[in-house]
Amino acid sequence: MAPTSKLLLADLASSCVKQIPSNYIRSVSDRPNLSNVQISDGSTIPLIDLLGLNGPNHFLIIKQIAQACQNDGFFQVKNHGIPEEMINNVLNIARKFFKLPKSERLKNYSDDPTKTTRLSTSFNVKTEQVSSWRDYLRLHCYPLEDYIHEWPSNPPSFRKDVGEYCTTVRGLVLRLLEAISESLGLEKDYIDKKLGKHGQHVAMNYYPPCPQPELTYGLPGHTDPNLITILLQDDVPGLQVLRNGKWIAVNPIPNTFIVNIGDQMQVLSNDRYKSVLHRAVVNCDKERISVPTFYCPSPDAIIGPPKELINDDYPAAVYRDFTYEEYYEKFWNRGLIKECCLDLFKASNNSA
Repeated sequence: MAPTSKLLLADLASSCVKQIPSNYIRSVSDRPNLSNVQISDGSTIPLIDLLGLNGPNHFLIIKQIAQACQNDGFFQVKNHGIPEEMINNVLNIARKFFKLPKSERLKNYSDDPTKTTRLSTSFNVKTEQVSSWRDYLRLHCYPLEDYIHEWPSNPPSFRKDVGEYCTTVRGLVLRLLEAISESLGLEKDYIDKKLGKHGQHVAMNYYPPCPQPELTYGLPGHTDPNLITILLQDDVPGLQVLRNGKWIAVNPIPNTFIVNIGDQMQVLSNDRYKSVLHRAVVNCDKERISVPTFYCPSPDAIIGPPKELINDDYPAAVYRDFTYEEYYEKFWNRGLIKECCLDLFKASNNSA
C-alpha cells in the first residue's frame, strides 16, 4: 500500500497545474524537440494484412513480416482477429480505472517491481533522476488463472473484460511468433519452444494532458526488453519511432495494432531483426491511453542465437547465452537510457 501522501500523476494533472514540477523537466539536450519530428504519412510504418496468413497469401505475408522486422523493427497489423468491441472495452476500462477516486486506485499501488499486479508512476521511481509524465497499471496475465484474482475488482467488469482481451491477444502473439520463426527459416515452433513456460504482461498507460509537453516525456527513448510487444492505443498520437536517425510520429489507425520487436527477438534472430528505439510524447490538450502487451520468455529461459542462424553472412553468435531474468534485472536497474541494454550481452563484451 502506498503512503497516503503519495501523489500520482493523474491527481497532479487534475489539479490544473500551469507549470510542471522540476523533477519532470529534462535537460535541454534531452528534450523531445517536437518541432523536429517527422509526421508519418501512413506508409512509414508497414501495415500488414493478416487475413491471408493461413491461406493463399501465406508466403507473401511471411516475406512482408521478414522485411518489416529487418528494416523497421515495427509494423502494424489489420485483420488480426481481435473484435473491435473487445478493443473498445479494454480502452474504456483503462480510462475508467484512471478516473477512479485516488483511494480506490491506491489499493493497487506499489514501488516493488516484483509485484505481479501494481499501479505506479513514471518508470522506476526508486532509481530515476527525472520523472516521466505517466501513470501505469501493470498486470501479469499468463497463466491467467495464476494472476487474475490479484487484479483490480473496480471497475466491476475489469477482470472479465481484461482477462478475455489478454487471452485473445496471446492467440495473436502465438500466430505472429510462428510467422516470425518461419520468416527466419526456422521451424514454426522454434521461438515458442525457446521461451520456457512463457510470460505475458499487460500495462495500461495513462498520459494526462501536460502544460509543458516540450520539457518532458511520457516515456523517453528505449527499446523493449521482452520478445515482442503488441500495442493498442487510443486515437491520440504519442508514439514516436526512431528511423534513420529521425524521430517519426506514428499516427494511430483505428482497429489496428502496432507490433514491435523486442531485445530478445533481436538475440534470437542473431541480429537479423532489430529492436528499435521508440518513445512516448505528451500534449497539452488531451489525455492518452495505451495498452501494450509484453510477451516474454519465462525468467529461467535460456536465450541465445540459434546455431541455424550462424552461417557465411553471420559467421558467429553476436550474443552470449543468458537467462531472461538476468537480462530484465539489468534493464530495470539501468532505467530508460538510450544505450540499448543488449550491448551488455554481446559475445565480444567480456564485462557483461
